[in-house]
Amino acid sequence: MEISSSLTLELLNQPFLLEKRIDLLFAIKKCGSISQAAKEVPMSYKKAWEAVNTMNNLSSNPVVHTETGGKGGGGTNLTKYGENLLKTYLVLKEEHKKFLDNLKNMADIDTGTLKNIGRLAMQISARNQISGVVEYINEGRVNAEVYIRLKSGYTLVSTITKGAVTNLGLHVGDEATAIFKSSTVLLTTDFTLNISARNKFQGTIESIHEGEVNTEVIITIGGSDKIASVITSSSVKALGLEEGTKVSAVIKASDIIIGK
Repeated sequence: MEISSSLTLELLNQPFLLEKRIDLLFAIKKCGSISQAAKEVPMSYKKAWEAVNTMNNLSSNPVVHTETGGKGGGGTNLTKYGENLLKTYLVLKEEHKKFLDNLKNMADIDTGTLKNIGRLAMQISARNQISGVVEYINEGRVNAEVYIRLKSGYTLVSTITKGAVTNLGLHVGDEATAIFKSSTVLLTTDFTLNISARNKFQGTIESIHEGEVNTEVIITIGGSDKIASVITSSSVKALGLEEGTKVSAVIKASDIIIGK
């Protein structure tokens, strides 16, 4: 037995983007004409116009732009906002499919058994969760090095087992999340320091939250990427750390796990 569900986005508590409307937008992009697009979907010309008007009225920006008359006889095209909506919808649809696939794997519909259903809503305590795109996977006999390009422009390296790569279905170009505990992040103000750890990110201290024994330091490394490090309060004083200080965050590749 399969699990299926359509994806609908709402605005102002009203259906905004339904799969039929998405099909219409793709057809408009292809044909440059509402009448031709309506035939391709298919739907009536009247319903196509009603759908376009509804989307344009609900949205803060026009989704479809129509020109009448003129030398070229007019036409209908997606606005830049409309183009971005299509791209966003396709991303959401892919994530929606992954969710349904996971739900199917966790549930036996025929027997009414739910297997580890709580994992769908599971949260983890690791302070650092940074997303990026897998740009290279170097597989060895047992382990694999996964290279993830972050929004900051840095490349993060994680060492995981080959079995984990297979179980995650990890491929170059996939979006993935690097997860590591703040206690595994070392800090140094010596940018010339040579160290065996694969990951060394330079950044600026954004904030410091001091405790009696340990202190949390938040470092901005660029592109909205931030790293949290928990070190002893005495180390903060010894390094002379304060907001605005330039530091390097150092993380071993074996301390980073990958989520997808």
